[in-house]
Amino acid sequence: MEIKGILVTIVAPMSDHIANGGEKVLGNASSIKRRPDGRVYISGQMQRHALFSAIERLNLSDDNRAATYVSNGDGITTIIENDLRADLGGFLQTSKESYSGRRTAPISATPAVAIEESETGRDLLVRLKMNQDKESTRDQALATREFSQNDAMLMSFFIDAGTVGIRKKFTYENELHLATHFVKHISSDERLRRVRLALDATSCLTDYAQQARNATSGEPQKVLIVFDSRLSRKAARYFKTDETERANILRELDARGAKYFLGDDTSADGDNVFEAYQKADEFLNSGENKLFDPDPENTQLVSTADFEKGV
Repeated sequence: MEIKGILVTIVAPMSDHIANGGEKVLGNASSIKRRPDGRVYISGQMQRHALFSAIERLNLSDDNRAATYVSNGDGITTIIENDLRADLGGFLQTSKESYSGRRTAPISATPAVAIEESETGRDLLVRLKMNQDKESTRDQALATREFSQNDAMLMSFFIDAGTVGIRKKFTYENELHLATHFVKHISSDERLRRVRLALDATSCLTDYAQQARNATSGEPQKVLIVFDSRLSRKAARYFKTDETERANILRELDARGAKYFLGDDTSADGDNVFEAYQKADEFLNSGENKLFDPDPENTQLVSTADFEKGV
């Protein structure tokens, strides 16, 4: 199978959390972000933060990582061959004044939204004045912070496999776009490794804003992993719809030859979440399957430095 897109949609339980806090209201009372229908949500920006934190941990543990790393979000490079955030997360450097300073991210994330209406409470936080003799010590202070009690959070991630490690270059004449060329920065093996890291990272999301350092986790309770022959995110609605539409979504995937793995830790039937990820990893690494390559005849690898010089 030629894999063009990989969709991972997840249901993750969160308890007593402020996974994505909002702006301060009522003085020092900080509120959790909530939709008008009463369901709390975690922004797409926080979802990407948690994802790339997980990718960084996995990459550091990988013996095949070579010189790759995940840059800090406030200092993203354009070096696709080394910086995983630059490759998978994209970048925008307006000072470059050219397309070399802009890259659309191969990985996208939806906000995480509670499936049911949320019930929130408030926690009292106390900052103690530890040293009564020093004037420089901050005064004792009280604050309240809003948290959500129990939520089943629905979230999705999508990987555009054909753009991992590959950049577009355009030919213009008289301001008309005449051709598109594909520049490859990494080998096919490294492309596959990065997709594996991203897929695995969706199973170990932990770096959220935390209520009093509560161990907030986005690790899946239910998961649907789809390897698709086209770019489609339709299956992202799987866990929030009824049984009829769920069945029709799976029928459509079967009809167009997509491969999917469904895991549910709450059911004694079928695979659990760990088994679904394990089977997905085996499928991805099967010699019968490969990532989509928009220019398979081109095997030349170009460094970012040479690309930006126009070599």
